[in-house]
Amino acid sequence: MDRPRKYVAIDLGASSGRVLVGRWDGARFDMSEAHRFANGPVSSMGHQYWDVLSIWSEIKSGLSCCISGDMQGAGEVAGIGVDTWGVDYALLDRDGKLLGNPYHYRDRRNDGTMELAFGRVPRAAIYDVTGIQMMQINTLFQLLGMVRDGDPQLEAAGTLLPMPNLFGYWLSGRKAAEYTFATTTQCLEARDRRWAVELLGKLGIPTAFLPPIVEPGAILGNLLPEVAAETGLPETVPVIAVGSHDTASAVAAIPGLDARSAYISSGTWSLMGVETGAPVINERSLAGNFTNEGGVGGTIRLLRNIPGLWLIQECRRHWRREGSDYSWEALLERAEREAPFACIIDPDAPELLNPPDMPAAIRALCRKTGQEPPETVGAVIRCCLESLALRYRATLDDLEQLVGHRLEVVRIVGGGSQNRLLCQMAADACGVPVVAGPVEATALGNLMVQAIATGDLDDIEAGRAAVAASVTLDTYEPHPGGAWEEALGRLQRMAARAD
Repeated sequence: MDRPRKYVAIDLGASSGRVLVGRWDGARFDMSEAHRFANGPVSSMGHQYWDVLSIWSEIKSGLSCCISGDMQGAGEVAGIGVDTWGVDYALLDRDGKLLGNPYHYRDRRNDGTMELAFGRVPRAAIYDVTGIQMMQINTLFQLLGMVRDGDPQLEAAGTLLPMPNLFGYWLSGRKAAEYTFATTTQCLEARDRRWAVELLGKLGIPTAFLPPIVEPGAILGNLLPEVAAETGLPETVPVIAVGSHDTASAVAAIPGLDARSAYISSGTWSLMGVETGAPVINERSLAGNFTNEGGVGGTIRLLRNIPGLWLIQECRRHWRREGSDYSWEALLERAEREAPFACIIDPDAPELLNPPDMPAAIRALCRKTGQEPPETVGAVIRCCLESLALRYRATLDDLEQLVGHRLEVVRIVGGGSQNRLLCQMAADACGVPVVAGPVEATALGNLMVQAIATGDLDDIEAGRAAVAASVTLDTYEPHPGGAWEEALGRLQRMAARAD
């Protein structure tokens, strides 16, 4: 390759958004951040929304940065791809105009929707069709909440677009739902890979507004002329539907991922699972609340959604409001000084879904389960980290039962791969090595799928090899001994009593 090419990854998380440039030299990616901005819910009249027009403005600002300053001379822009968090969506009218700010997945309108759904269609029947973990944040239950509340947007809607595909539409003019994200909605038939029209009909959810489904790697079209003019990019730049659910992109970029590996995409959520060739839908996977989400290259991500660094993020946010702005490293140092296993919690406890005061909610949950609550900052953080590591261990045991063989390594990617204390705890709790990295797995997976779509890379295997050549990985070996088995028993008894 005479001159490197560059791909633009728009990576939108639940707390921040970024526009990144990946320079491809034929062997590896060299990635840099062109633009970063804050993202998060906006509260109004008791509801939580996403400010998608603000996000869109930031995206365009980021695209403008890709041809200015240090980004000049880095080669032609060969593609643009968008990935976001899962389940959320926007509704457009019949002329393609936005009907309103999309709701945030933690909004209270979702309360009670699962019970309403199961009253119409049994839980097992919904799972048999969709293969998706039951969570009230899922699009299926969000839509049912709109039906229950008589939301007028439903009648006015001409198209439902998943969040990343809304921005793909505004970039390219094409309305579509990318497969990996569509699976997170719980509105898709897992086996046939088409919208679950019959199931949605039984729940009273409209289906006429569901868009066509495209595979990861599909080229949606070239950049719209008005976007090109505003950003300075050429109209010839293709907009590519990557693995637009951020976890799909992250898993696509995991070096060494094979049948003997489990993965954890660690951020606000910890998504822990294995890569399979087909959905695993049976009584055991239903009982374990496992989900079958679409992956890149025809794969399935058999995984469990575990509340991840959300617990610590919310604690940190609360302490900051009180005037104590702890760094991540300071929190880990305080946690290391605390006694192990003083108290543990179930990260999935409903009390922790979205409390106004996370440290207080953790203390209350400890009291509810007959434990002495953590009083210091370090004790709260240690409780969170040990509880997450124990949840990883329980999930690893369940995954081994589902796939029928031992999983010999856990591969952690994303922001949580930088949390050295959590990585070591995960290795100790699971009793297997933990390989940490890449931190930027989602962005690298986004870039990788674009490079496959344009022919710069042959396939996922070649893409993972390119990622491995582009990053440094850290390995955490499990320490012998400790009290992890006893603590796991405590967590399991706690969960059994809650049921």
